[in-house]
Amino acid sequence: MRHLGVLARIQLNDDEVTRLTGQLDAIVDNIAKVSEVATADIVATSHPIPLSNVFRPDVVGETLTHEQVLQNAPDAADGRFRVTAILGEEQ
Repeated sequence: MRHLGVLARIQLNDDEVTRLTGQLDAIVDNIAKVSEVATADIVATSHPIPLSNVFRPDVVGETLTHEQVLQNAPDAADGRFRVTAILGEEQ
């Protein structure tokens, strides 16, 4: 459980690890139960209700200029936001 916390970048104390370990066991058990009843003749679904296009029409509205977008940025360069590398790799 502590390893999952590290992967999720969540610091867990000992009490949380103990409590969440039991919950993780229950989740894994429930997934196993679903896997037991899942058969090839049941089509996989991502949503229980069929959906059609639920998006509004794409209409161009007022937009900000580059200057307006970058005016409150902590750091900008060449018309873009400048951020520190998060993976420790140079680009």
